[in-house]
Amino acid sequence: MAEETAPPRVLLLSDRFEVRARCAYTLRLARDLGERGIEPVLACPNADRVAPDVRETLDVRVYPSLRFRRWLGPAAVEPLRRDLADKPFDLIHVQSVSMQAAGLWLARVWGVPVVTTVSVVPPGLRVAGLGGACRRVIAISRTIAGLIDDVKAVPADKVEVIVSGVDVAEEPPSPVFAAGRVPVLGTAGPLEMDKGVGYFLGAAAKLIEAGRDAEFLVAGSGPEERNLRRLARDLGLGGRTTFVPNLYDFAESFAAIDVFCLPSLSQGLGVTMLEAMAVGRPVVASRLGGVAEIVDDGVTGLIAEPADADDLAAKLGELLDHPARARALGDAGLARVRERFTAERMVDETAELYRDVLALNGDDTEDGT
Repeated sequence: MAEETAPPRVLLLSDRFEVRARCAYTLRLARDLGERGIEPVLACPNADRVAPDVRETLDVRVYPSLRFRRWLGPAAVEPLRRDLADKPFDLIHVQSVSMQAAGLWLARVWGVPVVTTVSVVPPGLRVAGLGGACRRVIAISRTIAGLIDDVKAVPADKVEVIVSGVDVAEEPPSPVFAAGRVPVLGTAGPLEMDKGVGYFLGAAAKLIEAGRDAEFLVAGSGPEERNLRRLARDLGLGGRTTFVPNLYDFAESFAAIDVFCLPSLSQGLGVTMLEAMAVGRPVVASRLGGVAEIVDDGVTGLIAEPADADDLAAKLGELLDHPARARALGDAGLARVRERFTAERMVDETAELYRDVLALNGDDTEDGT
């Protein structure tokens, strides 16, 4: 009987875990790659923001030294190398550009290829090592692929667009604008300047001033939380706005809202918005970045001008005034996610890319092997 071939072993090398789309992407890969014949191991600087029940199902290795990757260089990665040296990996999948140097160092030591996911294109992006250990760059959207091309950071033939995907509900957890309760408009994500949450609160104040009866939810945490809480009080929203900072994910927040708002000032795709759409929530989102890859204005959601509280208020008010239309947009958005943006499709395409890279590596057909 022929000996069974061991499944490819892939190291998912992650930066610090927070409640944000980048980390949800990594957790979905770690959860589902095993069903595609891949053995994933997740290495990260912390796991306190991973739900305990989720962590129990995954092979997660925590190396606090990874958070010092920029200052300590190889020394930051040495504990991981030493701990995992007895069972080599076939491939390293770097989960963000911030971990690229660490992944390339490990790849040189172990003699394996690297794949890197890019979800944000920072100023001066250079993805080092292409043509050597780093064989492919995954862009999470066509928008990100275009930005990579604009800065000439990566040769075009090294970039693969694998659009991020999310889990899709069999049925929405609760109806939109259920009778007998005050409507809730919400946003979710890291509370950072470029997320534009201040414009959401400005729109909320305008809705209240116009006599709309609504409540508001802000889910997430980050450096802007204190400023946003102060802004809510200054706008007279203190009694109508709930901040929910201590979360493992946004599932309960999406279930609590009727309309999701993405007021971002920059956006590679909009995965948190996809998560809201995946439970049937109608969305109002800024007209920028990868949002256009998801939302057809007036069909699967509404588009507002970025950094414009007046336009956000107008679009949110339109849904408050027309609940049937809001529900129709939510249903259409859910159908769009089921059609194009599932986690199942994303993991399938990622596993296929791994096999392509490993086949090239085995055939020694690329330089730098």
